[in-house]
Amino acid sequence: MHPRSRASKPASLPSLHSGDRMTQPEFHRRYEAYPEDVKFELIGGTVYMASPLKGPHGTYHFKLSLVLGLYEAATPGIEGADNMTTILGAEGEPQPDLMLRQLKKCGGQSEYNEEKFLVGAPEFVAEAAHSSKAIDMGGKRTDYLAAGVQEYFVLCIEEQELYWFHFPSRRRLKPDRNGVFKSRIFPSLWLDGPALLARDSAQLIATVQQGLDSDEHHSFAQEREEKLRR
Repeated sequence: MHPRSRASKPASLPSLHSGDRMTQPEFHRRYEAYPEDVKFELIGGTVYMASPLKGPHGTYHFKLSLVLGLYEAATPGIEGADNMTTILGAEGEPQPDLMLRQLKKCGGQSEYNEEKFLVGAPEFVAEAAHSSKAIDMGGKRTDYLAAGVQEYFVLCIEEQELYWFHFPSRRRLKPDRNGVFKSRIFPSLWLDGPALLARDSAQLIATVQQGLDSDEHHSFAQEREEKLRR
């Protein structure tokens, strides 16, 4: 989470408002002054204030975090995070719903600064989009692509649609005939689309485990263990 602890914003700092235009350093300076339960994001140089989260968003977010958490637990050199402030560049400071990133020792492209904020693009980002669909599929997608995010998954809740973008190829990944999405950057990261839409935890876990039990994942995990030991 964004590590802000002050209970109120000092009167000397201008407030943030949706639609404001500013640079990342100015946004960060103002945002730091807000209490932790207030969420703003800077997307393409524009400020957005998050809407209150309803039940569907919270439950789908939880199911997605289950999948990514299981993959992280079985894969050395991978770190997952939930709603963590990410400084992408001069005009970008979002808080992705979920992410997976590689550690620097394993070739990752993001790291923590002295204040413990993440700087640079995580390799994988996931968003559960309800009222935020236009932002998640528009400005955020553009910012993530430009910053170097490798894969971007969006669950559009109201439409019951799933999008998995592989940015290096500029293509949208399609699921297999069983509706299972398979990452190209994280070997054997498998996500069961129909099970996610149905919020079926048991089937989500079973599909993740099939990927983790594969020879491909065993080789990937072993390779990363060796990198971490060097």
